[in-house]
Amino acid sequence: MTIKRVKAIAYVISAIVILLVAQVYHSAHLAIAAPAKGVKNIVLVHGAWADGSSWSKVIPLLQADGYTVTAVQNPLTSLSDDVAATKRVIDAQDGPVLLVGHSWAGAVITQAGTDPKVAGLVYVNAFAPDQGQAVGELGKGYPTPPGLGAVKQVGAFLWVSPAGIADFFAPDLPRSESAVLAATQGPIASATFTQKVSSAAWRTKPSWCVVGSQDKMIDPSLERAMAKKIKAKKTLELASSHVSMLSHPDQVASFIASAASSL
Repeated sequence: MTIKRVKAIAYVISAIVILLVAQVYHSAHLAIAAPAKGVKNIVLVHGAWADGSSWSKVIPLLQADGYTVTAVQNPLTSLSDDVAATKRVIDAQDGPVLLVGHSWAGAVITQAGTDPKVAGLVYVNAFAPDQGQAVGELGKGYPTPPGLGAVKQVGAFLWVSPAGIADFFAPDLPRSESAVLAATQGPIASATFTQKVSSAAWRTKPSWCVVGSQDKMIDPSLERAMAKKIKAKKTLELASSHVSMLSHPDQVASFIASAASSL
């Protein structure tokens, strides 16, 4: 064997050793980054006219803090269907869960949150109905949000026009982003808004709220009233549209992490 060949083999072995050491260091670093206390599993539930990707900016921030994060893909066909989809994800977690819901999903987490694995709830620009209430009842006595004028019914489902997504649903996002939201929106069955919640997890479990002061899909005064009604441990108010998790991801992720660490 020539000296050059010996050196080449030595270089290859050295490179392999370096890669192995780097992998060990990376694994150790991830373990150190895991949350020291509180709930480590966070389940994110999207609302109407959205899908799981509506949490795309929050997920990597929470993962970087060591949390196990899963986004539910709701069918948006009925309250019971969405609750079932959410419970399947809760069942898949290896321990206690912080359940986070946006918009319509506030109703979903209110009912699904009675699951024994759920330790707490976070409502993000979300509805918080009581037992026996439907989401459609909650707006009575409050101004009609301007964004509802952009909702159209096609068959049994409700959609928001692309202009409505840009002007009302997510006006604080770049137009390129709101165009993607419009293209990927999940239409919701109109019947869902009359379906009553059978139980209210916020009555027995700690809850937190994010309010968007510039929300044009749910009146901000209603969001504040719901936070007060459920006796939220903390309420974060942001100068945001209906999609605060996309326009203010750092603050929303930090708020969720703070809630998780306190459980």
